[in-house]
Amino acid sequence: MEFRQLQAFCTVANTLSFTRAANILGYAQSSITTQIQQLEQELNAKLFERLGKSIVLTSEGECFLMYAKQILHLSMAAKEAVTGSATPKGSITIGAPESFCVHRLPLLLQEYRKRYPEVKIALKTGTCSDFAYWLRTHTIDIAFFLQQESHHPELITHTLFRDPMVIAAGADHPLIQKGTITPSDLHGETLILSENGCSYRVVLESILAATGAYPASILEFSSVSAMKQCAISGLGITLLPMIAVSTEITSSQLVNLNWVGPDFNIYAQVGYHKDKWLSPALSAFFNLAIEIFSHKTKTLA
Repeated sequence: MEFRQLQAFCTVANTLSFTRAANILGYAQSSITTQIQQLEQELNAKLFERLGKSIVLTSEGECFLMYAKQILHLSMAAKEAVTGSATPKGSITIGAPESFCVHRLPLLLQEYRKRYPEVKIALKTGTCSDFAYWLRTHTIDIAFFLQQESHHPELITHTLFRDPMVIAAGADHPLIQKGTITPSDLHGETLILSENGCSYRVVLESILAATGAYPASILEFSSVSAMKQCAISGLGITLLPMIAVSTEITSSQLVNLNWVGPDFNIYAQVGYHKDKWLSPALSAFFNLAIEIFSHKTKTLA
């Protein structure tokens, strides 16, 4: 088993394309195919399944990917430990919710790139449950969570700031006339929510269930922009971070329904897996996130 085979395997697994992997690594496609075949022969397992013109990881491939990434990470750690270089370089992969990517992350990335221009950054959006899994499987190096403050035994986390949430609806929604709303006011209403696994959706649904309030229907989206547009169009009521809807509320496209129910207690946290080797690049990013958001909390919130 050679490092170049592991690198080829991880690149194909990330791109799900032999052609793109070959372009990234600077090899001929036939060379990538040969390296994967040699790896499969040594492991006596099929790592990829061809479905028409597409490829997917087999269950054996998914299992092996976690170990292959760890081996490559440890190899990088060993090289940097021996050379003694503390200059951040290499690459880091960040997980973050869409709203965080749009409204919070650019400030941090701009400052990080200014300080450490040699580091390449990749970004994956998803839900908090996605991030916990991706950190465990080394798919990402670090993640930002929007959730109730928690301390997962597998993760090293730091709370950055409280993120206010808003229950909002289009300008013509009947509930605007109430002035304030409680969980019971959402009984029988159409809710526009983010996909399953989103922490603040889980919090809202648990609050409603505890008070016996159940929506008539739920429109589920992975896009914050789609959620806002549907609410503006009068299709239902949405729950989003205040910063994600502040522009629409200021322009009166959306109205804050003034929730007086239980507090959502949503906080922004940054974290990485407890067994993760902190490269200079990753350590610098973690520390800068704390520096930036600790100083900017009042402005951001």
